[in-house]
Amino acid sequence: MGDNNVTIVAGGNGRGAGLNQLYWPRYMFVDQQQAVYVSDYGNHRVMKWNKGAKEGIVVAGGQGQGNALTQLYDPQGLFVDTLGTIYVADTLNQRVMRWPKGANQGTVIAGGNGYGAGANQLWNPM
Repeated sequence: MGDNNVTIVAGGNGRGAGLNQLYWPRYMFVDQQQAVYVSDYGNHRVMKWNKGAKEGIVVAGGQGQGNALTQLYDPQGLFVDTLGTIYVADTLNQRVMRWPKGANQGTVIAGGNGYGAGANQLWNPM
């Protein structure tokens, strides 16, 4: 009654910050090439695993917790468009970030002005 085999496609090597580890993964996205993107909440980064890869690639954040354009602070929801641009809810920075494919920093596309109900504010986007 179906396939009983399980294949680990991301992480699976205990909790940690290595390229083959995750620390509190939250959301994932699978693109048309079957690459898996994971918001790695505890490591403040977004990871990408190409199909069959044993290690991931840091594609957003990964510079520790913070609010610089090279950093994320507890990333959650994410989406990847057909150009490989990553959109990620940077939850505790109260912003949504856009990271073009191959970029070493992102841009703020929503929020980033503290939490609140103002037109330029977000409250813990997920």
